[in-house]
Amino acid sequence: MEEMEEELKCPVCGSFYREPIILPCSHNLCQACARNILVQTPDSESPQSRRASGSAVSDYDYLDLDKMSLYSEADSGYGSYGGFASAPTTPCQKSPNGVRVFPPAAPPPPAALAPPPPPRNACLTCPQCHRSLVLDERGLRGFPRNRLLEGVIDRYQQGRAAALRCQLCEKAPKEAAVMCEQCDVFYCDPCRLRCHPPRGPLAKHRLVPPAQGRVSRRLSPRKISTCTDHELENHSMYCVQCKSPVCYQCLEEGKHSSHEVKALGAMWKLHKSQLSQALNGLSDRAKEAKEFLVQLRNMVQQIQENSVEFEACLVAQCDALIDALNRRKAQLLSRVNKEHEHKLKVVRDQISHCTVKLRQTTGLMEYCLEVIKENDPSGFLQISDALIRRVHLTEEQWGKGTLTPRMTTDFDLNLDNAPLLQSIHQLDFVQMKVPAPPILQLEECCTHNNSATLSWKQPPLSTVQVEGYILELDDGNGGQFREVYVGKETMCTVDGLHFNSTYSARVKAFNKSGVSPYSKTLVLQTSEDTQSEEQTLPFPVPLERSQLRRMSPFSSTLNLQPSFSGRSYFELRSSAHQLSLHSSLQSLNSAGCNFDTQGSPYSQLVDIKKMVAVAWFSFDPASAHADIIFSNDNLTVTCNSYDDRVVLGKTGFSKGLHYWELSIDRYDNHPDPAFGVARIDVLKDAMLGKDDKAWAMYVDNNRSWFMHNNSHTNRTEGGITKGATVGVLLDLTRRTLTFSINEDQQGPVAFENLEGLFFPAVSLNRNVQVTLHTGLPVPEFYASRSAMP
Repeated sequence: MEEMEEELKCPVCGSFYREPIILPCSHNLCQACARNILVQTPDSESPQSRRASGSAVSDYDYLDLDKMSLYSEADSGYGSYGGFASAPTTPCQKSPNGVRVFPPAAPPPPAALAPPPPPRNACLTCPQCHRSLVLDERGLRGFPRNRLLEGVIDRYQQGRAAALRCQLCEKAPKEAAVMCEQCDVFYCDPCRLRCHPPRGPLAKHRLVPPAQGRVSRRLSPRKISTCTDHELENHSMYCVQCKSPVCYQCLEEGKHSSHEVKALGAMWKLHKSQLSQALNGLSDRAKEAKEFLVQLRNMVQQIQENSVEFEACLVAQCDALIDALNRRKAQLLSRVNKEHEHKLKVVRDQISHCTVKLRQTTGLMEYCLEVIKENDPSGFLQISDALIRRVHLTEEQWGKGTLTPRMTTDFDLNLDNAPLLQSIHQLDFVQMKVPAPPILQLEECCTHNNSATLSWKQPPLSTVQVEGYILELDDGNGGQFREVYVGKETMCTVDGLHFNSTYSARVKAFNKSGVSPYSKTLVLQTSEDTQSEEQTLPFPVPLERSQLRRMSPFSSTLNLQPSFSGRSYFELRSSAHQLSLHSSLQSLNSAGCNFDTQGSPYSQLVDIKKMVAVAWFSFDPASAHADIIFSNDNLTVTCNSYDDRVVLGKTGFSKGLHYWELSIDRYDNHPDPAFGVARIDVLKDAMLGKDDKAWAMYVDNNRSWFMHNNSHTNRTEGGITKGATVGVLLDLTRRTLTFSINEDQQGPVAFENLEGLFFPAVSLNRNVQVTLHTGLPVPEFYASRSAMP
């Protein structure tokens, strides 16, 4: 019951309705509140006179677009119009419940001080829908009284009222237990037994609960609703055209004499039945909303629990990385200690050897000095030759590298931590959930002769990242399914099917965590091999699809083969003859059933132009740097950082000829964006071309350079501005990469000998915004060169 309280409060005063009246817009107002917000308007400013003169009404004239009124001006004596005549001169206020209301106009000056005012019209604006009403001579009495709302408010207030007290208790009255309708007295149980025993004449008195007794005491008998035009007459019929109860005088002499009327009781029962039926539907919605709220509250609890669990898991994983790093640190320190011990051993051995040698040399020198001191010539000559030889020999021994250190003091070790730091910077979360089953889009699936085109998408509420899709077809005879396509695209054409055969198709999604269940199986019927013309109908192609594919009268086949991490490359083949396309589709799409061959009849044959299966793609939010900002279905990117950040395309290429363009939407303060191709593991927080994983052209407003592995080559005059277009042409047949600005080739071939898998790439900062355009033909400057033998 508490939720109903707002329905029972006046939008002006914010309290429960008192003597509520019904406005033509079906909203209610207290009669006193309606009198307070009445605005007196001169005849010259009334809505009718303003319309007649063609002058502007007010700032609220936009409401005049709604010409519908529940009561016609001729039938009820008052009309509705869209403007509020006194809006420019009457300030707007807010009621306690937040609804805008307009205060009454200032009272007119006393008659003695001012001339009689000109005739004025009373104007009332509904504070809820702002529809303005002009009152007739009856004023507020022309609005019917909402006695039904009064009764609901009374019952609501009675249900919430405080407990009644006994009227016969002398001290500290107790809570009343019953009320005697004949005595009109509230009794507690002891006083009832003492003063109102159930015997004698009192036995015939009717005792009721206190709340019921209070209602019977306070409420006078319900007044029967009377006619607003004939106040002495009760309502007896219902006017269908005016949708209001009327009396018999209204039918005989009033404005309802020519209207269709029905019995009041019958219409009462009919409208009650209609309201009950409407309430049933609303009750179902309310029940669903309650269940949904319970689901959301459970989700809040589950999110909190999962968050705690996930944080604990993350901390454990990071601790494991730290432990592994500490173990590796200990191993590296052990190697450093071994190198330290080896160096010390070599130096100490050399010190010991030199010490011994120096001791021997010093002894020889001292001996020779003592010999020189002797005065015996013959004795000296006997040993002098030998001593001279020993001295020369010892000197030669000191000169053979003996005085050169055998070990350097520097450690010949250099810790290579760049790969680890790069891995730490690239440390991020991977998708842990299996994708939801894809949904086949029937409006885009078709067959033509012996080929079939299928399209699918992920469920709208699915947030799980998808790496790619696997499309499977059976053999046309209900046999085993086989894979016919693996890649990231969501549309594929399969050729080489049998004519006039029935095939079953299904698709599933995959990511690093696993593979989703299969989609519902779609049954396709290929056409007969006939050239007869048949009646055709337009083929429904969504707008976004038609913008991404260029029309061509030639048949093209799209071969996408698995390569790296579920990504795909394109190889285009076109036949030389034109084809007329006819399509038929058979499916069953009933609730709870899969598509099968026992479904609806085939659709009508349609005739469409074949679309060239070119490489159309968008930027990839999953692999981009966190500072990249995406918009326009991931076709437009910018950055929220002043540093260069890298974003890749969703599709990688390893074969074929591919061309795409990037238009410069914003170019401020002369930044240096870079455009080109890159490996999947390119650095995302540096300019494109700074490492060996990217091949790019970076440009400013005057010049452009080619850059790979931080090496600059081929400076070219000609830069970019806002509105410029940069073209990137990747020819993996010739293994070259070429750039253009505004369709002018920039220098010679930028890079050669390209092999492997390449992704379109851009690096930019917050001063640049670019939009990607794909599925484009090869530019003329390259097409003419490709035509040469």
